[in-house]
Amino acid sequence: MALIPVTILTGFLGSGKTTLLKRVLHESHGMKIAVIENEFGEENIDTDILKTESKEQILQMSNGCICCTIREDLREALQLLAAKRRKGQVDFDRIVIETTGLADPGPVAQTFFMDDEIAETYLIDSIITLVDAKHANQQLDDRQEARRQVGFADQMFLSKTDLVTDAEKEALIHRLKHMNPRAPIRAVHFGDVPLSEVFDLRGFNLNAKLDIDPDFLKEDDHDHDHHDHSACDHDHGQCEHDHEHQHDEHCGHDHHDHEHGEHCNHPHHHHHDDDVKSFVYRADRAFDPAKLEDFLGAIVNIYGPKMLRYKGVLDMKGTSRKVIFQGVHQLMGSDLGPEWEADEKRVSKMVFIGIDLPQDILRQGLDQCLV
Repeated sequence: MALIPVTILTGFLGSGKTTLLKRVLHESHGMKIAVIENEFGEENIDTDILKTESKEQILQMSNGCICCTIREDLREALQLLAAKRRKGQVDFDRIVIETTGLADPGPVAQTFFMDDEIAETYLIDSIITLVDAKHANQQLDDRQEARRQVGFADQMFLSKTDLVTDAEKEALIHRLKHMNPRAPIRAVHFGDVPLSEVFDLRGFNLNAKLDIDPDFLKEDDHDHDHHDHSACDHDHGQCEHDHEHQHDEHCGHDHHDHEHGEHCNHPHHHHHDDDVKSFVYRADRAFDPAKLEDFLGAIVNIYGPKMLRYKGVLDMKGTSRKVIFQGVHQLMGSDLGPEWEADEKRVSKMVFIGIDLPQDILRQGLDQCLV
């Protein structure tokens, strides 16, 4: 039986998650969607019906969608829905989980990897994060949960862009891309999003595409260029030493923007130094599989809780196929992808998104895993 796709909807308070959900539920799209709302708040889908004291309530809606509001553990709700579906009591083709405004999507995503029964029934399609353009900078400054939601996203929707200037919107997009260059960012008006951009995004598929914003890659090159020639003239040991004490004043490319502002095309970006950051690693020599496995295993053991999302398409010694790996926190999976084309340059690319990840240690360690 095909696995049931799951979309995790997360986002800042007031960013329009409920508006988007209502639209998805009430539109006649022919899909049967089960919604798990992980909160009891003012903004429930239909406050009148959902005021209930029981642990969960399942509602059948006129268009065949169902709505399940829970106070209990997510796993129990997913098992309950699967059991009712098997018995023919409810019918649905996919699930949307709406998290609370300040929830960390990490544990929600991990539920689908750690529990065998859940993993045999469901498959995460993607994590969608709604960002309120008007209040985003403040929320990102104040709340790590908001920054984590950005780091986890496979797709970001920017709401309330009509309330900010174009320059403010561009500055925000720039900031979000530094935190997460994997997720496309799209401005939406009042939750008005084509369903093709909400479902079947396959953000968790082990596919051979590593979608990173091309502008980010250009900047990344530009930043490292500086980093190699100026910010790190002192020996590498010193770099690591600084790193441990004050998150790497001389080496991370975001900090680097602060120090060398005159070279940067985005002067408005400097005052944000978010703890959620991303960096891209590239290599044109193949990896030694055993060394890489040991190194990634060790890194995930130490930094797993701070590693939000990471993905790579790798050139491994000993195989003519691409090796694809990705992970959430400590959970990592890999797979063989398609063959490298005869005329294709065999380059490994990885993107890491996390909280204060030690870029130097990762880069140096990965370099040492190359053949």
